Amino acid sequence: MSCINRHIISALVENQHGVLAKVAGLFAARGFNIESLTVGPTEDTTISRMTIGLLADDDTLEQVIKQLRRVPTTVKVQDFFDTPTIQRELVLIRVQAAESARRLEVMEIVNVFNGKVVDLTPKDLSAEFTGSEQKIQALIECLRPFGIKELARSGKVALARSPIALR
Repeated sequence: MSCINRHIISALVENQHGVLAKVAGLFAARGFNIESLTVGPTEDTTISRMTIGLLADDDTLEQVIKQLRRVPTTVKVQDFFDTPTIQRELVLIRVQAAESARRLEVMEIVNVFNGKVVDLTPKDLSAEFTGSEQKIQALIECLRPFGIKELARSGKVALARSPIALR
C-alpha cells in the first residue's frame, strides 16, 4: 500500500483556448482532487505553465501524469516531489482594524512577515504576502485573533532549482 504525499506538478501546455477546461475536466472525470492550480504564460507567450498541487499516492500520481501527457496541447509534465524547487504563494488578506492600537498591532505583524499593506479603510486593513505555504499559514494564524474578514490565496507557483529547465 503506497502512502499519500503532497505533490506539485508543473505542466507546460500550449497557450490555447480551452486547455484549462480540458485539464480540469480530466481531473474531475477521474476523481482526482486539485488542492491548488495556477496558470500563467511563460517567457514564451505560446506556452503556459500550470502548477498543480494535489495529494496523491504513487498509483494516482502516475495516472495523473499519464493523463496529462495525453492532452494534445501538453508540451511537458514534471512532478517536483523529489526535485529541489523554489515555491511561492500569494495571499491577500483583509483584517478588522478599526481601533488605532489594533491597526498598529496588525501592521507590526505585516512587517514581521515582510508583507505589504495595500489598502486601508476606517474599519479594516488589507495586506499582501508572498512566501512558502508554511509561512503563509503562520501569518494567517497570527492574524486570525484580529478577525479575518476576507482572504484569497493564489495557489502555488514553482520552478525547479535545477540548472536544467523543465522545457
